[in-house]
Amino acid sequence: MARQDGRSARQGSGLIEREAALTAAEEALDLLTGLGDEPPWPVAVPSPRETRGPHLVAVPDRTSAEEPDPATGTRSTHSESAQAPTGRGGLRPVPDGGLVPGPSAPTTDRPPVVRRGGILAYAAPAGLGKTTLLTEIRRRAGARGCTVLSARGGDQEQRVAFHVARQLLQPQLAHASDAELRERLGSWYDIVGPALGLRASAEGSPPDPQGLRDGLDWVLTHLAVRRAPLVVVLDDVHWADPESLGWLAAFAPRAEELPMLLVVAYRPDELPEEGVEFTGRRSGQRPLGLAPLTSSAVAKLVRDRVGEHADDSFCRDFWSVTAGNPFEAVELAAKVCDRGLEPTADGAHELRDLSAALKGTGLVTRLERLGPATVRLAWACAVLGTEISPQLAGAVAALGGEAVADCAARLREARVLAEAEGADDPLQFVHPLIATTVYRSIPDATRVALHGQAAWAVVDAGLGPTAAARHLLETHPEGDPWVVNQLRAAAGENLRAGAPDAARRFLARALREPPAYDDRAAVLYELGCSSLLTEPVTTVNHLRAALEEPVADPALRHGIVYRLA
Repeated sequence: MARQDGRSARQGSGLIEREAALTAAEEALDLLTGLGDEPPWPVAVPSPRETRGPHLVAVPDRTSAEEPDPATGTRSTHSESAQAPTGRGGLRPVPDGGLVPGPSAPTTDRPPVVRRGGILAYAAPAGLGKTTLLTEIRRRAGARGCTVLSARGGDQEQRVAFHVARQLLQPQLAHASDAELRERLGSWYDIVGPALGLRASAEGSPPDPQGLRDGLDWVLTHLAVRRAPLVVVLDDVHWADPESLGWLAAFAPRAEELPMLLVVAYRPDELPEEGVEFTGRRSGQRPLGLAPLTSSAVAKLVRDRVGEHADDSFCRDFWSVTAGNPFEAVELAAKVCDRGLEPTADGAHELRDLSAALKGTGLVTRLERLGPATVRLAWACAVLGTEISPQLAGAVAALGGEAVADCAARLREARVLAEAEGADDPLQFVHPLIATTVYRSIPDATRVALHGQAAWAVVDAGLGPTAAARHLLETHPEGDPWVVNQLRAAAGENLRAGAPDAARRFLARALREPPAYDDRAAVLYELGCSSLLTEPVTTVNHLRAALEEPVADPALRHGIVYRLA
């Protein structure tokens, strides 16, 4: 393999000695796509949360091309809005997700294509190439004609309800008009629309969390049926928000009933309890692990990226310094090239110092050498999380557009930020390990101030109170009415979207701010309402505390008494 530079040099870096992991993915894709040359034949699969015969959905052809009717020989055109083919038992789906009787399904001598979905899980510590592996699986699934949905958990986005669910499903539906969404989602429109950010949450009673999960089940099942075969790729599942993780873990066992492959990757020591389904403890299907690279694999990587003339002694020391970690090996090879270090036994003694600069305090020291403005931009990116717009990062770092571009270029050259194709492309760290190190290196007082600045910046950018609320959770209480208002607004949005736990977090923080004397009863009432379905005893305590506060608004007092009764 010829030596590569820049962004392309890092792609595929974790695929050395990953043949077993890729073979498992290929076998799963073979099962999913049916191992046949013929187009997918309609296969009946269960509807969400229904296992009995009448509740079936037919898998239609993914294309809109004309196909001959098996019974009559005539050709008909199928599309998203066209009538779907009938499934087993003569049933067909209707726009609102229900099923109505249809004509008897035609018989055919052609055997059905056997499809089997399921779960493919990879569990490994940080830096062992999970993200690169999932990128390759996405590429191979796309090459086979699969519909691919992907999402990624974020260290800074764990408290944003349905963050991962929105990454998965929103792009599939966001292009549709409101009328089209109502037709596609039917009775689920008012339930799942706010959770997926497809519509503003309306006033009224919040949806039951289990009912919302049923709605999300239906949306994902509908996509699997309409766009089969479907591959869903979830990276950094250990950082997924609890609402999305709980839903996906509950849905996962049913992937085998659908033409859908669910591929997940996570750090086993950091996976929350909500994700226990992906560990195989219940199903007995153990996740696949990724081992560090062997000395021979590291030697191959060094010779590919540094030069074929790298001697054996240098390669052995290189493997010893990196412990076979693919991320560290690739980054250290790039540092060797930047330094112009000869890959010989005489240059091997510098490897340890170069490796120390890749992580921990070494990375922080290397970052500080880039200048105060560049450090501020790196800090702002670490606070904001993933998919960061340069304008928003500049607002948090107090830098103008030109300064942001210059600092971002320095960070890319130092391999802190990933390469971007355009000036307005989102800013992203090369690896989550770097993002975590940069975030933890921010002095405590500065980190709190940056979160406060980020809250103002996202509101000014029109991203709404929910985007600001996760930053306000990291700030110190100062009795600021603006903070209380933003947290209350975010809590209302989350409660109406079906995320009462997130609403409770925001309201509890608003109570500590604290709110104005006249608003305290209202905050306690809202806090009680957010825990009504899950913690009735806590609700009673909050409502009683609200009644002990001065309540000037008769409607508020009536609401407190009504709820308490």
